[in-house]
Amino acid sequence: MRLLRSTDLALRVLMRLAVVTDATPTTRQVAADLDVPYTHAAKVVAELQRLGLVDARRGRGGGLALTERGRTASVGAVVRTFEGDGDVVDCEGATQGTPACPLRSGCRLRGALRGAQEAFFAALDPVTISEIVAEPTGPLLLGIAKGPESV
Repeated sequence: MRLLRSTDLALRVLMRLAVVTDATPTTRQVAADLDVPYTHAAKVVAELQRLGLVDARRGRGGGLALTERGRTASVGAVVRTFEGDGDVVDCEGATQGTPACPLRSGCRLRGALRGAQEAFFAALDPVTISEIVAEPTGPLLLGIAKGPESV
């Protein structure tokens, strides 16, 4: 299974914010630190804010901060939210230009893949954002900060 870019970025933004100690970086700074386009980061940050995982303030003295809910958030829950409820494969032909699978009425693969997907999420459910930034990850994240002068 491959995560969507937005899921990957959401996890990296949460991780980056989990190690911030005294500053409130802007979305632009976090995008630069993570080497991703600002527009993509802004969309992900907006969704994280909507979910109550990130506090985003505009203007002078503004920036991003991880909420307590974000700090204790389950990685599995974040991944589920960003990935959605879709199947691993498109058996019904829901994607434009993709025909429905002729085996869909009697195929057992779809159920097996759904079970594997749920096992993947279940393995991530007990892991929190705080746990994934423990050593050695936290210091690495602090080391990538470029600071406001490089943005």
